[in-house]
Amino acid sequence: MKQLRTIASSLALTLGLSVGLPGATSADVQHLDDVIISFSLCVGNDCVNGESFGFDTLRLKENNLRIHFNDTSSSASFPTRDWRIVINDSSNGGSNYFAIEDTDAGRQVFRIDADAPASSLYVDSSGEIGVGTSTPVTQIHVVDGNTPTLRLDQNGSSGFTPQVFDLAANESNFFIRDVTNGSQLPLRIQPGADTNALYIASNNHIGMGTASPDDNIHIVDSSDGFFGVTLDDTGATGGTGSWRMVHGGHDTTFRISRAGSGLSELILYEGGDLKIGGTLTTDGSCSVGCDAVFEESYALPSIDDHAEYMWANRHLPNVGPTAEQGPMNISEKIGGMLNELETAHIYIEQLHREQQAAQTQIAHFEERLSRLEQN
Repeated sequence: MKQLRTIASSLALTLGLSVGLPGATSADVQHLDDVIISFSLCVGNDCVNGESFGFDTLRLKENNLRIHFNDTSSSASFPTRDWRIVINDSSNGGSNYFAIEDTDAGRQVFRIDADAPASSLYVDSSGEIGVGTSTPVTQIHVVDGNTPTLRLDQNGSSGFTPQVFDLAANESNFFIRDVTNGSQLPLRIQPGADTNALYIASNNHIGMGTASPDDNIHIVDSSDGFFGVTLDDTGATGGTGSWRMVHGGHDTTFRISRAGSGLSELILYEGGDLKIGGTLTTDGSCSVGCDAVFEESYALPSIDDHAEYMWANRHLPNVGPTAEQGPMNISEKIGGMLNELETAHIYIEQLHREQQAAQTQIAHFEERLSRLEQN
């Protein structure tokens, strides 16, 4: 036996092997040089003599399939993370899957469950990713038979309030779904919408039908020259109805009307004329003190002083000058006119009393004259 071991050791040294024989302390085989296998290799308890490899070059065959990448770096400047490829659970009734495990952290960072459909995740030669397709045409291409969806799930693990949104599309619309709050759909776009139906420029101007909005909101209609804005109150406690702001169509006017009434409460014409169907009320106050002229403390100018100012300045004192062109403060102007109207009525009343006094005096003189003539 001693002679056999000597021969075996010599042979092993010649082949670059360390061989364990019966009675030796180890049965492991250690290769002290590169190993080249010209055909296939089977590793595992269930490999058999005459294994049929088919096209397999390397086969792992047993009931616990794992490949462990054990980084033995000892210097702090080198990475030491260990990784493992895991095939299926080892427990009875466990799951079937392929996974990559961060061994040091004890968690699976990538996993494919058995029976996943074809092309569940596909990366083509240009780096485009297909989800459900082997022919992606964009950087990420998602294919599904019913409403392909991307879910954005803030799960609260970082201390923030959980919130879930879905980004999805189907034959009816593209939409954003607020899953957390009753699956409301705050944004929807139906197929067939025109280019630039809604456009937000870099300066935050919003264009509707245009990619070059000139104002905060710029609406362009290129189909029939008729467009409008509807304000619809649908409050649960009883709304005030719908109002429409409309431009174009049958003329060049801008109209505000109650939806469905067939009437226009306000019409602004191209030349600047304005027509309203009711009364006009402003919140402006009478800055000159309209009814104050009837107070005893009001310094009412005399008729002569008022007339002198009027002719010298070519406008009524409390109305102010009126520019031939330019904006006009209607509230201020009407208030001044009312003050002047009330002042004029006071002057009229003063003159009326003076006239009455004069008529009484004339009648008295006429009576005395008549008596003298009789005598």
